[in-house]
Amino acid sequence: MTITISNVRRVFPLYGWLGLLLAGIFWGLNWGLEGPRTYWGFFPMWLGYCLTVDGLVYWRTGTSLLTRSWQKYIGLFLISAPAWWLFEGINWRLQNWHYLGIELFSRWDFNLWSTLSFTTVMPAVFGTAELVSSFDFWKRVAPGPRISPDRKTTLIFFTAGWAMFGLMWVWPEIFFPFAWISVYFILEPLNTWLGHRSLAVYTARRNWRPVLALWLGVLVTGFFWEMWNILSYPKWIYNVPWGDCCHIFEMPLLGYGGYLPFSLELFALYHLVMGIFSGKKQDYLRLVE
Repeated sequence: MTITISNVRRVFPLYGWLGLLLAGIFWGLNWGLEGPRTYWGFFPMWLGYCLTVDGLVYWRTGTSLLTRSWQKYIGLFLISAPAWWLFEGINWRLQNWHYLGIELFSRWDFNLWSTLSFTTVMPAVFGTAELVSSFDFWKRVAPGPRISPDRKTTLIFFTAGWAMFGLMWVWPEIFFPFAWISVYFILEPLNTWLGHRSLAVYTARRNWRPVLALWLGVLVTGFFWEMWNILSYPKWIYNVPWGDCCHIFEMPLLGYGGYLPFSLELFALYHLVMGIFSGKKQDYLRLVE
């Protein structure tokens, strides 16, 4: 008899249990201790989240980001930190969030600990997107509008991306939400022109399930980001010129909408970097087809 992955009884992997242990221990320490503690507790807590989610993906599907390639999994952490520093650079102009407790650290120390924390962004989002992709309800998702990566469409995206970025930079008090979409509009055409993997490959076939999986995955991840932040120290707080109401934790309700295009920006940033260094399209991320 031929044994396939569907009829093999899988167990929750050991590293997934380690992830649960890390997340539980450092969640308790982060919320229970007095004084500054999040700067050293954030990374192991979120490493625990990443390993737990990856373990769940493997348990459900027989494959996962970590088990497909531990080298590329580490690469997610390495790419993640400079990717988030890009948005920290944008926030230098926007001033939409700042950190309570930053005054306790030298600039060097804060940047060092922040960089370590930022490494978990992509593994958390992409791992959660793969987890939500493992459920059967995606089979019932109807086809969406067709967006093809033809020259006209990519030029429109590229031009619109730079226009949004410019408006945001010149009038940040009005156009600050463009931070969470302009980068994607700029990078998606670049990935297409350079032959890297892009979401347009799916939307050209009216298949929006990978996009929806990224959106749902980042919302789940964002919920944990905001929830774990609320009793953290140091912590981030928001200061936006408009829409600052109906908070869920520190985040205004409208702010959660920014997570959706942010997941697409992470996808584009990852494949831009991997495409440049590998010279070919990457199929490492496996979202619902």
